[in-house]
Amino acid sequence: MKRTYQPNNRKRAKKHGFFARMKTNIINKRRQKGRKELVK
Repeated sequence: MKRTYQPNNRKRAKKHGFFARMKTNIINKRRQKGRKELVK
């Protein structure tokens, strides 16, 4: 039987990565604030 969790880095990045966050307001707000580091 196959295990349920089959990690896939590309899929993960698409959901939670930098560019996924770019689409929401989180990063844009930080950019407007003039943050040096946008994402940990």
